[in-house]
Amino acid sequence: MYRDFLTGDWQTRSACRGEDPELFFPVGDSGPALLQAADAKAVCRLCSVTEACLRWAMDAGEVHGIWGGTDEGDRRLIRRGAARAAAASRTADV
Repeated sequence: MYRDFLTGDWQTRSACRGEDPELFFPVGDSGPALLQAADAKAVCRLCSVTEACLRWAMDAGEVHGIWGGTDEGDRRLIRRGAARAAAASRTADV
């Protein structure tokens, strides 16, 4: 799986491959955009490569759209958690 992540081969097996890309980029954060995000995440739940997709989005610093079943807010929380864990690790090493 890691090789797939490096080469991008995971994208050829993604559940979203046949979907309209616009589905994964809702505009706004209320009403129809929330429904659109939920529909996009439903596609992700059927996907076998969400881990690689999310890893790519995190490594690329992707801040827009639905990637690996996560939206912008979800990825922001993941980044914050990783930053806190790294800070705690540095403090523990002192």
